Amino acid sequence: MTDQPFSPAALAFLDGRGAGELAEKMGIEIVALSAEHAVATMPVDGNRQPVGILHGGAHVVLAESLGSMAASVHAGPGRIAMGIELNASHSRAASSGVVTGTCTAIHLGRTLTTHEIVMTDEEGRRLSTVRITNILRDARTS
Repeated sequence: MTDQPFSPAALAFLDGRGAGELAEKMGIEIVALSAEHAVATMPVDGNRQPVGILHGGAHVVLAESLGSMAASVHAGPGRIAMGIELNASHSRAASSGVVTGTCTAIHLGRTLTTHEIVMTDEEGRRLSTVRITNILRDARTS
């Protein structure tokens, strides 16, 4: 990992594809991105379930966005990352503020990547832990 928040490959990825429509709708903001490490924030407001806490699916959207982007940066130009397995364990609820997802590479291979994403609240308390595995494939040209 470098001291820079965005690797050159990450800047090229974001310039070419961005974070995606769903991430934009949910208010996800990318703070740092490389194949090895990624960080993003997401507001709780607008992403709550009916009982007033951050929806578990919102945790997963943030995590999958980070893990898939980091995997895509690792894959490089002309290749894509597709999630093939994801699991989430929710530890604590959040009802306000901003959550932060911190993504760390566990495995960066030629055809598979695995990342762990930890969601924390503004006090640094762990909210959930997610692991995602992506398969790396050549992008279709047609």
